Amino acid sequence: MIIAQITDFHVRPPGVLAYGGIDTNAMLRNAVAAIVHLDPAPDCVIATGDLADCGLQDEYREIADVLAKLQMPVFVIPGNHDRREVMRSSLGARHRYLDQHPQFFQYVIDDFPVRLIALDTVIAGETGGEICAARETWFADALQSGDGRPTLVFMHHPPFRIGVPAMDPMMCKTASSFADLIARHPEIERIATGHYHRPIVARWAGTIGFVAPSTAHQVVLDLRESEPTRWAFEPPGFALHVYRDGVGMVSHVVPIGDFGPAREFELPSEYPGQR
Repeated sequence: MIIAQITDFHVRPPGVLAYGGIDTNAMLRNAVAAIVHLDPAPDCVIATGDLADCGLQDEYREIADVLAKLQMPVFVIPGNHDRREVMRSSLGARHRYLDQHPQFFQYVIDDFPVRLIALDTVIAGETGGEICAARETWFADALQSGDGRPTLVFMHHPPFRIGVPAMDPMMCKTASSFADLIARHPEIERIATGHYHRPIVARWAGTIGFVAPSTAHQVVLDLRESEPTRWAFEPPGFALHVYRDGVGMVSHVVPIGDFGPAREFELPSEYPGQR
């Protein structure tokens, strides 16, 4: 099974640039075009939040038009830049699974060899996220019903620290019981997130925490104390989570752009590996 993960589009209304200089709409179109041309094609696509930049109706219309170009199922969750009520009214008709929970955009997809469990980490009006007691209880029930099948959990805010001083305050707040719950379910192959606009991997609660890069701008990696987040035009990208029996899940980061054709290796006769 191949799962493509795209995240942090920050789409704006048509003709508007994000942050005064980023054509996030064109960059999302480029990301979708890259996925369309993958061979083999992914079985599904997960979009891990911050689809819109300001949660506006015009932004979600743009998002809906672009995502409609994907022929495989697409599953979305909100980020802190999204607004649930506008997202539901704009995308709900095509994304009926958003109705699985009456309050949060949390749902289970059981249609594939790997179960997909979506968690909603948004706190309205705040940059950081949380898994409250109600969301954690729902999650525990969802895991219990899975009979140990391989599972990918996706959410917007990472629930684990990454050691970057400007980013960790914006993580997902959880009770200690949340990590304990994860640890009790070794079938969880990944916790796939967005929010930080960088490819990041961490070991946490007995599984692997993974942050995908943005389809648009990236956040500069700065390990210094007391420095704000800044953005840069580092290469945009997306992730491919590939699950195979006997292998488990392996995650790849795919840069988006034209890097020329693939070439065969031509090795000199004196190359040490040559016979």
